[in-house]
Amino acid sequence: MAATSGTDEPVSGELVSVAHALSLPAESYGNDLPPTQLAWDLSMQHAEVYYKLISSVDPQFLKLTKVDDQIYSEFRKNFETLRIDVLDPEELKSESAKEKWRPFCLKFNGIVEDFNYGTLLRLDCSQGYTEENTIFAPRIQFFAIEIARNREGYNKAVYISVQDKEGEKGVNNGGEKRADSGEEENTKNGGEKGADSGEEKEEGINREDKTDKGGEKGKEADKEINKSGEKAM
Repeated sequence: MAATSGTDEPVSGELVSVAHALSLPAESYGNDLPPTQLAWDLSMQHAEVYYKLISSVDPQFLKLTKVDDQIYSEFRKNFETLRIDVLDPEELKSESAKEKWRPFCLKFNGIVEDFNYGTLLRLDCSQGYTEENTIFAPRIQFFAIEIARNREGYNKAVYISVQDKEGEKGVNNGGEKRADSGEEENTKNGGEKGADSGEEKEEGINREDKTDKGGEKGKEADKEINKSGEKAM
């Protein structure tokens, strides 16, 4: 799966790896688990990878497969009025729906790797992968609906929501850092003021000592003068 922006700028290496994981065949993940457990684990991995991708990159510019254009064109030709922002499970799972989806899916046999492999699909595209908001669907059905959601702007709600939350965290962290800086400055200023005050007190005491000593010397001088006067008389 290719992951590029609308201006053909490359996405980060981590996201390219994430995107590539979506198009890997099932056997790439190993098969040492029971079939049911393996299918569930692979579906969860696939879901986590995809949600991380649409949370990190504007979904409108994502490519999920090498044949996105073909998938989207065939999908909207066969399901022109299907509502995709909030899916009705009956439009995917009822007998009449299956009859309509089957020929569409079979067109991509050999084109999309493991086209009919079980994949988790969100019902409400503005929400994440919760038990209440997911159903199992063939991989090609997942690709068809998610490519349409991306191109038609429905998945942007997830991207905006995650980016807004990250922005709020950044603002809050910035405020905490400024507050910490202010406390450090106040502590520093308080310490300087305390030191200055201590120095002033010490200087005051020294001045008092000098004054007292000066007074005592003056008294001693007066005594000497009086003694001299008495002798002279």
